[in-house]
Amino acid sequence: MGTPAQTDQNYDQKVDNRSAREKQLDDWLPITSSRNAKWWYSAFHNVTAMVGAGVLGLPHAIAQLGWGPGLGVLFASWVITLYTLWQMVEMHEMVPGKRFDRYHELGQHAFGEKLGLFIVVPQQLVVEVGVNIVYMVTGGQSLKKFHELVCQDPCKDIHLTYFIMIFASVHFVLSHLPNFNSISGVSLAAAVMSLSYSTIAWAAAVKKGVQPDVEYTYKDHSLMGAVFGFFNALGTIAFAYAGHNVVLEIQATIPSTPEKPSKGPMWKGVVVAYTVVALCYFPVAVIGYWTYGNGVSDNILISLEKPVWLIAAANMFVVVHVIGSYQIYAMPVFDMIETVLVKKLNFTPSRTLRFISRNIYVGFTMFVGICIPFFGGLLGFFGGFAFAPTTYFLPCIMWLTIHKPKKWSLSWVTNWICIIFGVCLMVVSPIGGLRQIIVDAKDYKFFS
Repeated sequence: MGTPAQTDQNYDQKVDNRSAREKQLDDWLPITSSRNAKWWYSAFHNVTAMVGAGVLGLPHAIAQLGWGPGLGVLFASWVITLYTLWQMVEMHEMVPGKRFDRYHELGQHAFGEKLGLFIVVPQQLVVEVGVNIVYMVTGGQSLKKFHELVCQDPCKDIHLTYFIMIFASVHFVLSHLPNFNSISGVSLAAAVMSLSYSTIAWAAAVKKGVQPDVEYTYKDHSLMGAVFGFFNALGTIAFAYAGHNVVLEIQATIPSTPEKPSKGPMWKGVVVAYTVVALCYFPVAVIGYWTYGNGVSDNILISLEKPVWLIAAANMFVVVHVIGSYQIYAMPVFDMIETVLVKKLNFTPSRTLRFISRNIYVGFTMFVGICIPFFGGLLGFFGGFAFAPTTYFLPCIMWLTIHKPKKWSLSWVTNWICIIFGVCLMVVSPIGGLRQIIVDAKDYKFFS
């Protein structure tokens, strides 16, 4: 029978009809170059991908939605996204002898070669590039907050632009790690940090207690403002459930045989990750809103000022986490860029090619983050615009297209409920997010 690694290799050889050049390129590309991950890699990669900056915006989202709708949407999103994530894990190896290592490959199987690319790739790129831009802003904001907390007088005020550049400098180094498995240490540290700063956020809020004159009404007293805030909050919650955009790429790193397909260890990791997600999201959202009411900031750690040492530590934990999370979302983008360069444009795979292309990408996300550093508005806009499709309803449409469940069966009804919910999110959330960016931008001076 041989070792698991040998078995996996033999299995690949039986079904492998790639040319020598295609094998060489696949062994170089980030997603397919290493397939020896353990199930716990899946757990902390998914935690790092999921529990990101979005958790810090959840109390503000609940404030814009109100107690009932807020908790309802948060719980419904947890259930729906766990279901759609299960579908994607199941569909990874639905064709015997073939693995859909990338989201767009599954899309091509469901919708056709050209249409699948057209449907999936633009949305996945918007999600992953959008997350990287938001994390540039988050990392810069958290570094600035840390600086303000630990260095008060007579420290000179440093503009956010410089902190975003400091944060980006880390990625000009880390982005040259070749593949998913090579960033597993960074991802593990990030997963631990996400649980740590989430715990600090709700524990510090409990210690602080309900604030004087707290109000649980809508912050914006005009009907129009409250409606747009409601829309933006839906996008913020959608942003918090973004792991689907990298789940197939993470699963691609796990070894697979006909006897032991990758979906077993992958699903085990997903269950652990979603348990951690619940332990982070619900306490932060509920306790943060309970403490501050509609006065809570769009980043809960900005509202929390004391104890200074603890909040300073939490902000540094956020920095470490978004360093790892940036890399998780950047890796599929690097894979797409490098695939185009070596397969379409016939560049020779080399360190120089990787060095130039990845540095250009990091520089681009840094530049856009400096231009529009509006955390709350960015969450709502990106959350609705692309996260809702790729997370809430694209997996369901693929499932209906490929599996064709019987009309009005439980599977058919469930998938259509998810699709309707996701489409509503996609339509209204970007409207609220864009308005929030416009409101925030009124007094902002670019590159100040």
